[in-house]
Amino acid sequence: MANVGPAYGMSREVQSKIQKKYDPELENRLVEWIVAQCGAEVGRPEPGREGFQAWLKNGIVLSKLVNSLYAEGSKPVKIQQPPPTTVFKQMEQVAQFLKASEDYGVVKTDIFQTVDLFEGKDLAAVQRTLMALGSLAVTKNDGRYHGDPSWFMKKAQEHKRDFSDQQLKEGKNIIGLQMGSNRGASQAGSTGYGRPRQIIS
Repeated sequence: MANVGPAYGMSREVQSKIQKKYDPELENRLVEWIVAQCGAEVGRPEPGREGFQAWLKNGIVLSKLVNSLYAEGSKPVKIQQPPPTTVFKQMEQVAQFLKASEDYGVVKTDIFQTVDLFEGKDLAAVQRTLMALGSLAVTKNDGRYHGDPSWFMKKAQEHKRDFSDQQLKEGKNIIGLQMGSNRGASQAGSTGYGRPRQIIS
């Protein structure tokens, strides 16, 4: 952990809210997927936030995970052997995972910051990134995903429609119900613009 003192007041409240977002059940599902995807050699973490963080902290497990989603000849992350021990090298390994995840298709807003994992500031953000990566792997359906497909939501995909010129022309003549209806519309009883209202006593 970084050399950060205890939080007080507002900082403590914010950190407490962030830590409450961490989901232990989701942690179990993500561990199962990572082990199924990478193989038993990645091991398993101790249950809980600290164990999950320590397991992923050096970036090796994350790098093996993202590499397993790519074809054999195009692994995006070079995994250092032996595993890095210096803080800088470990953070660099995590940064390579984040770059490879973004290249795979994970949206930038779903990607955690390196310090979120390394200093344990926001492990829920780490879970969100892994969920987004798993959802993309299930959606791509290219045979590289290992595990239960029901662990992740499939992302919505484009549904292209091709209309003929005739259909497009016909569509111009139809008033959509979003615009309302003109049936029964009448100006009966309304006065013309500019005429004063007749007051009869």
